[in-house]
Amino acid sequence: MRVGAGSKLRPDLRWLGLAAFAGAGVATGQAPLGFWWLAMPALSGLIWLMAVQPGPWLAGWLGWFGGAGYFAAAMFWIVEPFMVDAARDGWMAPFGLVFLAFGMALFWALAGLVGWRMAPHAPGLRALALALALTAAELLRGYVLTGLPWAMIGHIWIDTPVAQLASLGGAVGLTLLSTGLAAVPVAFSASGRQSGRQSGWVFGAGMAGMVLGLAALWGRGQLGGEDAPRAEPLIVRIVQPNAPQEEKWREDRALVFLDRQLAYTRVLAEPAPDVTVWPETAVPYLLDQSAPVLGMIAAAAQGRPVILGLNRGEGARYFNSLIVTGPDGSPMARYDKHHLVPFGEYLPFGDMLSRFGLTGFAARQGDGFSAGPGPVLLDLGALGRVLPLICYEAVFAQDLRGTARPDWLVQITNDAWFGSLSGPYQHLAQARLRAIEQGLPLVRSANTGISAMIDARGRVVRSLPLDSAGYFDAALPPALGETLYARFGDRPMALLLAILGLGLVWLGARKPVDRSPRRV
Repeated sequence: MRVGAGSKLRPDLRWLGLAAFAGAGVATGQAPLGFWWLAMPALSGLIWLMAVQPGPWLAGWLGWFGGAGYFAAAMFWIVEPFMVDAARDGWMAPFGLVFLAFGMALFWALAGLVGWRMAPHAPGLRALALALALTAAELLRGYVLTGLPWAMIGHIWIDTPVAQLASLGGAVGLTLLSTGLAAVPVAFSASGRQSGRQSGWVFGAGMAGMVLGLAALWGRGQLGGEDAPRAEPLIVRIVQPNAPQEEKWREDRALVFLDRQLAYTRVLAEPAPDVTVWPETAVPYLLDQSAPVLGMIAAAAQGRPVILGLNRGEGARYFNSLIVTGPDGSPMARYDKHHLVPFGEYLPFGDMLSRFGLTGFAARQGDGFSAGPGPVLLDLGALGRVLPLICYEAVFAQDLRGTARPDWLVQITNDAWFGSLSGPYQHLAQARLRAIEQGLPLVRSANTGISAMIDARGRVVRSLPLDSAGYFDAALPPALGETLYARFGDRPMALLLAILGLGLVWLGARKPVDRSPRRV
């Protein structure tokens, strides 16, 4: 098969198929598989496919199909929300997966096009430029059109010591490490062919392996240290009712799940929990209709605070909210979710689409939810200052900024929407990454799982398995000092990408000198 076979603007189907296959291989690094050792060679293969093309449009096409294969394999759980009411929405599932995969892959198509153009005369530098462009595309993916940084390339390291580097550079830093290491063998191979040497790939792979080993050693050192215990122990009870989405709002089942949570909260223990956490939309009533239920919750908790999720109305607007109950059950703190799920909690152009009967999947009142004003730090007195996250807000590292530094993080979520194959595991993995980035413990209560106590280095201290009902008490792990990422966010990585990009453009613009041996 010839390189660039097909038209000057589009490779033939075999090349596109290879790119999609390589992209799917990269997706094996995501949870629950975590096959980083398979994802990295697949990423090298995809970069090679783009780097050897004779033109930028060909590289862009391969990036698009490689990205489509990646996102289809990594995010196939996206069909699950359509199957909650399969009779009504099931027909949309394949369209949703295809549009999501190829839509998200547009970022990778842009990376292929731009990365090739950065080094048109040097295939070796071109591989490095493509790695840089892929990282920049992943950074943009987290911000453009409200962003969706789910399954970033760098997430393949979350189950390894390498993930500790996120305290320095976040998920973008891990992505740059991944793409850079994958590109090094390709770069050395291309440079070796130009100079007549054939061992470039092996040498490059060895160099990449050495850097990866050093990163893992550093991470292992971070994990090996003993953290000072909290000055004042704090016991948290995490409740998981396991309400399947198709049953959650049924009149004959909703009270069963509410009673289950009350029973778990009521259980006596020594030491008694200082605070109990229920999941997202744990109470099946609007806030202004919930006074009797909140009183029952306070009685079950013996007056101790309970953090829980429910919906609330304000005129014609509705919010996905979190409250903290006081001794008598009345809310003593509240947070309204501000980063809503497009097409899930609200529809872009929703006023127009509602005329055709289209609303957000998760909306139970009106046509969708309204967004809260932004991140809110809840001061809970002796419990400390808590930053609340509702559902997929934990996917966005930037949503943990904008307030003073909290003492701990809490995420309430309803992962029943994500099914039981890969979505809940990936959501948990990203919550763990937020803990590493911030150097803070994270308390996670999920309706159907996986509920967990996560320490400040992203380790799961205790958890409840998926699709099970239960509760557990656990001591809140200590916080670490403010990390570099907590202080500066993605700005240092964005600056580094810009500097490296300008350097590669300058180097790549020069035509290489032919150093191959000549016959006299």
